[in-house]
Amino acid sequence: MTQAFFTGFITLMSLILAVGAQNVFILRQGILRQHVLPLCLFAAASDALLIWTGVIGFAVVAQLAPGIAHLMTWGGALFLGAYGALRFRAAYLGDYRLELGEGRQSLKKTLITLAGFTFLNPHVYLDTIGLIGAVSAQYDADSLRYAYATGASLGSLVFFCTLGFGARLLAPIMGSSKAWRVLDILIGLTMWAIAAVLLSS
Repeated sequence: MTQAFFTGFITLMSLILAVGAQNVFILRQGILRQHVLPLCLFAAASDALLIWTGVIGFAVVAQLAPGIAHLMTWGGALFLGAYGALRFRAAYLGDYRLELGEGRQSLKKTLITLAGFTFLNPHVYLDTIGLIGAVSAQYDADSLRYAYATGASLGSLVFFCTLGFGARLLAPIMGSSKAWRVLDILIGLTMWAIAAVLLSS
């Protein structure tokens, strides 16, 4: 159960670290110290909803069609491999920009903006419902799947709180393309490692 928990935690962390509009928005708000806690909680709760939907949904599908779990595992491994390759490509191109606006938005408008970054991004469904759900298919017992989903949900909460509240410390470092390159290379390596574990199982 502990192994499943940490697999969920690490898998989520690897996916969520990728440079994207949602992360940059929360980083920006953290640097400006505007509505940081509500934004972190909203982002983590949204991820948790999608993660549990993926894990429970894949379990139901696996019961209806037992052979699909094996197919999902291979599909997840292929997606991880491709995702890792994209991170290596991003590191090679090195085109990273963090644009900070001015002014203070209301909490309502800020949350609506974050909701758009979250739910209008097709990659969030691939990452949470698709990939997280597919990786969970390797676990036969409900308790292991739930431990996995809990680990992934906690990973999301830890990441967003760290990003939001640590933004002031991260900003000088992550303002350089070199730092983002290193991060993307690490993400790519982690993705491929997880894919290898999936295939070996």
